[in-house]
Amino acid sequence: MDIDAIRVKIDQLDRQLVDVLNQRLTLAAEIGRVKRSQGGQIYVAEREEAVFRKVTGQNQGPIKNEALRAIYREIMSAAIALEKPLLIAYLGPEATNTHQAAMKKFGASVDYHAMATIGDIFTAVEKGEADYAVIPIENSTEGSVRDALDLFIESDLKIVSQIYLEITHSLISNSPLEGIKKVYSKDQALAQCRNWLQRHVPHAQLIDAPSTARAVQIAKEEPGAAAVATELAAATYGVPVLAKNIQDKADNTTRFFVLGRKPSGSVGGGKDITSFAISLGDAASAHAGALLKMLMPFAERGVNLSKIESRPSKKRPWDYYFFIDVTGHYDDPAMKEALKELQSFCPLVKWLGSYPAAAS
Repeated sequence: MDIDAIRVKIDQLDRQLVDVLNQRLTLAAEIGRVKRSQGGQIYVAEREEAVFRKVTGQNQGPIKNEALRAIYREIMSAAIALEKPLLIAYLGPEATNTHQAAMKKFGASVDYHAMATIGDIFTAVEKGEADYAVIPIENSTEGSVRDALDLFIESDLKIVSQIYLEITHSLISNSPLEGIKKVYSKDQALAQCRNWLQRHVPHAQLIDAPSTARAVQIAKEEPGAAAVATELAAATYGVPVLAKNIQDKADNTTRFFVLGRKPSGSVGGGKDITSFAISLGDAASAHAGALLKMLMPFAERGVNLSKIESRPSKKRPWDYYFFIDVTGHYDDPAMKEALKELQSFCPLVKWLGSYPAAAS
């Protein structure tokens, strides 16, 4: 066929696609009506992951699964917006990495609200001022976001999903490289670019900012100041990019959590992750092998440990909370048995949430 004939076929398919999409969204709106009448959740992480798995499993190409997931992300975003307007809180201002992660998870059809601190984000969801929140939790180069971990101890919010986002940083400034005296950014971003900054602006003072985007706002107004942030932030606030990809590790990735007031159900098939905060209390220092004893209830039941990290409790010296990730869902029988045993000797066993293992 010639080009004109091919374009006619494409136009026909586009009309069919629009019709089918509207039919799908009409059905989604009806599901939303039923959910609201029954008090159900509009965003259901396990159903979202099931849809992704189903459509990619049916894909025979040439479209790549990653592209197909991105298309369905926006379809589901539009469906959610029809079911009920959602407000997603994130660490702002606009154009932060957390904002990009939230957009990757929830798409362009829901509403977003930038918050100044991670503590503000927790509060907004707890009070019902936002439906869900997206927070950074750990980076592949610099480890965990300590403030976020600490807030889980007192909060009743649950982790309902996770997102992985590849992070690339740029040096952004109105001043030339040789004129930079200060570099602003989030502490984690500065740490992820430490070697590059030492080589190229060795005399610059590194200053912590509330967020990477806020750093760009400061650099825009202050002569001799630069920011470490994304190209998106530079474009959003109209500040030139002096250097791209300045992160020290090429595979620099950040993991984000989606927080909600109600927990997620199970994806099934061992495709869930569950997070806990556990305290051993006095046993941690008083008894040899106390940490091993904490892990054994999972190991003996075939529940795999994928992460463990300790944080000071801040209640008394040398008292720690252990944050762990294990495979499986909170409602799995083996998990319930392990928790029952743990609760017999641990003063705190707090379930932080269960969520799909796949990262959207």
